[in-house]
Amino acid sequence: MSTFAKRERLLLADLLETAGPDSPTLCDGWRTRDLAAHVVVRERRPDAAGGSMIKQLASRLDRVMEEYTAKPYEELLQLIRTGPPRFSPFQLKQVDEAANTVEFYVHTEDVRRARPDWSPRELDPVFQDALWSRLERAARLMGRGIPTGLVLRRPNGQTTVAHRGTPVVTATGEPSELLLFAYGRQGAAKVELEGEENAIAKLRETKQLGI
Repeated sequence: MSTFAKRERLLLADLLETAGPDSPTLCDGWRTRDLAAHVVVRERRPDAAGGSMIKQLASRLDRVMEEYTAKPYEELLQLIRTGPPRFSPFQLKQVDEAANTVEFYVHTEDVRRARPDWSPRELDPVFQDALWSRLERAARLMGRGIPTGLVLRRPNGQTTVAHRGTPVVTATGEPSELLLFAYGRQGAAKVELEGEENAIAKLRETKQLGI
C-alpha cells in the first residue's frame, strides 16, 4: 500500500528533476542541488546527519554535504527515488511515515513556492488530518524559541499551542499551511494572523520557528 511518505518522496524527486540543479528554494542559501544532497545525506549518512542538531558533528556534516553536493544531480535524484539503504530504519513503514511525511512535504513546498508562479496544492482531507496530527505533536518543539505566544488553529476550530506567552498571536489556516508556517516558512504560508500588530510583525520576522 502506498503511504504519504512514499508519495511525497516521489513528488519531491519529480519536482527536483523538473526544476534542475540550480533553481532557488525557500531554504536559506540552498539551491535545488543542495536540497537534494541534504535529503540523501539525511537518509544514508546517519554518522553525519546529526550535525544539524549536534554541534560536535557540524563540521562532519559540512564535509559530507560537500561530498554529496558534488555528485551528479541525476545520481542524487535516483538515490532519493530508491530510498534509504536496505538496513536503514527508514525502510520500516512506520518509521518512514513518522520521519518522512512532513520532511518531504515541506521540502516539496520549498521548491514549489520558490517559484514566482506557484499556487497551493489541493490536498485531500485525509492527508490534511495526517499533517495536523504531526503538527500537534511537534508544535511546541517548533515554537519553543519564538518571542510571542502562538496558537495554531484549523478552519474547523481545532487548535494547538505552539508557544505559551504574551502577547498571543493566533494563526489560522489548513494544517498544510500551518505546518509550513511553524517550520519557519512564514512568508510562503497561507495563514491569517490575529493579534497585536507588533507581535505579528515579530512573529513574521523571527528565525526561531522550526526545528
